[in-house]
Amino acid sequence: MGKLDKQVAIVTGSATGIGYGIAKRLASDGANIVMVDLDSEMTEQSASELASRGSSVEISLGDVSEPLTAQEAAAKALDRWGRIDILVNNAGIGGTNGNIWELDVEELDRVYRTNFRGVFSFCHEVIPHMIERDYGRIVNIASIAGKEGNPKMVPYSATKAAVIGLTKSVGKELAGTGVLVNCVTPAVVQTRILEEFTPEQVQYMVDRIPVGRTGEISEVAALVAWLSSAECSFSTGAVFDISGGRATY
Repeated sequence: MGKLDKQVAIVTGSATGIGYGIAKRLASDGANIVMVDLDSEMTEQSASELASRGSSVEISLGDVSEPLTAQEAAAKALDRWGRIDILVNNAGIGGTNGNIWELDVEELDRVYRTNFRGVFSFCHEVIPHMIERDYGRIVNIASIAGKEGNPKMVPYSATKAAVIGLTKSVGKELAGTGVLVNCVTPAVVQTRILEEFTPEQVQYMVDRIPVGRTGEISEVAALVAWLSSAECSFSTGAVFDISGGRATY
């Protein structure tokens, strides 16, 4: 029996990387998982791996920026299990590197749609179901870049800052209920998203981590697992750093 036994978790961007690590950790704690992703092949493979471990998994394919994707994911959770206890908004993209005067507004829109609009859409769809049961845990994956701003990463930094702002606002909106909303701000973690950045950009981020290394997916997943549990009962609208000492506030 795990601490999330029979709870139902929707995890976006869960085919690979941090999202898959989170899905795997929540499943190991007993949760049933709805995996949301665009990559059908990788999602099928990851879902099969979880199922082989004895976990109950549903797949919901789609672009998180489209409200229909959130609706379909919620419907799959409710149709199979009749509840949604946990939402982890993890899906995100890095965007194109460049100074703000080198990027066009379409690049900002592209990053915004995944990194922020997707979080808004899933919160908008899932929260009413959580309010109805007076219980829920929402964990948004932001970034240390949203607090400090990384050069040549304006769309990414700005949209992750927006996720932090959304978390604080929605946490206050739901403070009188049993639904808690928090976010996690990792420093650089060794995942596929780093392929979107130049080697110099990655080195810039690593050099600013006092611990002197990148984070591990399992470390982020462990923090998310606690925030997703009933053990987290007095934190909402909060920002939890996992940055190897980079953040001091």
